[in-house]
Amino acid sequence: MASETLKGLTADTLADRAYRAIRDAISTGELRPGQKVTERGLAERLSVSPTPVREAIRRLEQDGLLERTGPRTVQVAAFRDAALQDLAEVEVALRGMVARFAARHASPAQLDELDAVLDEADDLLIVIKQRQKAGQEVSRHLDRLLDAMQRFNEVVEACAHNPVLVRLLSQTRVFSLPERRARMIERISKNDKFGLDRYGSHRALVRALRVGDSATAEALVIEDARGGLGDLLAAPTTPASVAQS
Repeated sequence: MASETLKGLTADTLADRAYRAIRDAISTGELRPGQKVTERGLAERLSVSPTPVREAIRRLEQDGLLERTGPRTVQVAAFRDAALQDLAEVEVALRGMVARFAARHASPAQLDELDAVLDEADDLLIVIKQRQKAGQEVSRHLDRLLDAMQRFNEVVEACAHNPVLVRLLSQTRVFSLPERRARMIERISKNDKFGLDRYGSHRALVRALRVGDSATAEALVIEDARGGLGDLLAAPTTPASVAQS
């Protein structure tokens, strides 16, 4: 597990960081089902004291990702996949709630910013498809597209004007943003159409936000989030040439 510099932060933030770092290690398989770990060992790898690690372990036990084997020892739960699916449902629900609040509170300037981000994404997607068809490298353009979609999601979260809800969403994401991107790029390298057709629903989301239709906004995000997380949790598809159309 990559060491993180977590010193100088509040106790709550340290526990949150430790929670996400350990959860990411479990979701990527770096910590394997049945593998035993100790509070002290995890604290050393994360460069923190045992206290925030102890809190992170307690939360991961509640999530079903870790199982207690001794006073200071736990192991990664063998039913990791089912637990991650449960966590995914929580993330999906929270993302839907963010969209519901965004429909109530988004400002005209924020909505215009969302449209501008989607215009940029549309242009990049056209270039990516053209370069794929020509057998040309697309990694730089793909990075820019993923950056644009991350900005889109961040603006939607800002539209909600509910920092408590956004914080809960951040704490319960199945994948950290770097891990989500890594999985997306891995899948796209094996299937050049993976996930790129999902952005069509984003225009519908902005339309719902503009008219204050919270129910439609929530439904659109839930459908998109559930499909996207399901794809990322599933086993990678059979390798295919990125240049294929």
